[in-house]
Amino acid sequence: MAEPREALLEWIERDREKLIDFYRRFIQAKSPNPPGDTREAVAHICQFLDAERLPYRIIAPQADMPNIVGTFECGGAGRHLVLNGHIDVFPVGDGQGWTHGPWSGALVDGNIYGRGACDIKCGTSASIFTFHYLYRVREQLKGRLTLTCVSDEETFGPWGARYLMKHHPEVHGDCLLNGEPSSPYSIRFGEKAPLWVEITIRTRGAHGAYTHVSPSATKIAAKLIGDLEALTDLPVSAPDNVVRALERASETIDRAQGKGAAEIVPRVTVNIGVIRGGLKVNMVPGECVLEVDIRQPVGITKEPVLAALDQILRRYPEASWREINSTPPSWCDPFGEMVEILQRNAKALGGYTPEPIVSLGATDARLWRQHNIPAYVYGPAPRNMGSTDEYVPLEEFLHIVRTHVVSAYDYLSRARAPRS
Repeated sequence: MAEPREALLEWIERDREKLIDFYRRFIQAKSPNPPGDTREAVAHICQFLDAERLPYRIIAPQADMPNIVGTFECGGAGRHLVLNGHIDVFPVGDGQGWTHGPWSGALVDGNIYGRGACDIKCGTSASIFTFHYLYRVREQLKGRLTLTCVSDEETFGPWGARYLMKHHPEVHGDCLLNGEPSSPYSIRFGEKAPLWVEITIRTRGAHGAYTHVSPSATKIAAKLIGDLEALTDLPVSAPDNVVRALERASETIDRAQGKGAAEIVPRVTVNIGVIRGGLKVNMVPGECVLEVDIRQPVGITKEPVLAALDQILRRYPEASWREINSTPPSWCDPFGEMVEILQRNAKALGGYTPEPIVSLGATDARLWRQHNIPAYVYGPAPRNMGSTDEYVPLEEFLHIVRTHVVSAYDYLSRARAPRS
C-alpha cells in the first residue's frame, strides 16, 4: 500500500462515482424539519455503514429522529477528533419554483441540486467518508475518531446534538470538524447567536371608522419596529484575536456570506421575522404580535441586549415581551491547529486559501465550543441555501471530502497529549 495519506487520496479518486451516488441518494432521502422525520435518510447512511462493516450505534430519544454515533480507537494513544453533521434539512413547502425537483439530487451541468445539497448533506457525506477511509488506516493513527450524524439541528437539536452532548459525553472529544456551508474560502471558528423574543401589543380596539376610540396595535407596532433598530448600535467588545481575524478576513466574509456581511458580523442585528395583527380591514386592531430575531455577535451577551430592549419598551405601555429562545455567541481560537491544517490542505487540494471567520448563522458546532472544545466548520458555499434550486458544484463536493479526509488524518497523526 502507498503511504496512508497518499492512499486516502487514491481511494477517493477511485471511489468518485461511489461518492457521487451516495451524496445524490442522500439528497433524495427526504428529511425536512419540520416535521423532522429523518428515518429514510438515516436508513441510507446505515446501509452504507453496514456494507462497509463500520462500527456505529443508533441513539434515538425520539423514534423518528434517530442519531448515528460511530467511534473507533486508533493504533496509538492520542487525541479524540469528532466529526459532526446533521441529517435533517429545511422544508420545501409545495416545492414550487424549483428548476430541478427539491428531492431529485439531479446532476446537471456539473452541479448537484436538491434540498440539503449544501445545508448540509455535502458536509455530512464528507464526515461519513472521512470516518470510512480513516477506519482503514486506523492502526497508523493516534487517538480516537468519532462520527456523529444527528437529527433535529434545524430546530436547535433538543433530540440531536444537544441531547448527545448532555447525555453522551463520549462525543465531546478534543476537537470538532463540521461541514456546514462556509465556502471553500473560509473556515468558521465562531458564530453569532440568535436571541428570539415575542412582543405583544394590546389595545382596546375599535371600529375602523372610530380611530379616536382606541390606539391601533399595528400602528404602535410600526413605530416600535423603527425604535428597535437602536439595538444595532449597542457596543460590542470582542476578544483581540477575534477582532484581528475578522479585520483580516473582511473581503472573505463578503465573498462567503454575501456583500455586506463583513459589516454586520461584529454588530447586533434585528430582524422582524413575524408580524401578526388585525382581524378585518374595517377594524382598529386590538392586538399585534411581533417575533423578533436579534443576532448577538461575539463580544456581547444577551443581558445588555435585553436591558436595552426593556428600556425601549418602557416607552410603549401597551407592549409586553417574552424570550422565546436564545443561545450565547460561540467562538474558539481563530488561529488554532485545525485552522492551520485545513488551510494547508485546502490550498494543496483545491488552490483555496481559506481565512478564519465568524458566521452569521448558528450551527451545532456551538455546542462543542460551549464546552471549551475547539470546533471548526469547512464546507461548501451556501448557494441558494434555504431557497429554491439549492446546489453544490460536483467538484466542490469532492474538494470538501478530500479536505476533510486528509485534515482528519493529519490531526490524528500528530503525537500530542489529549486535552485536559
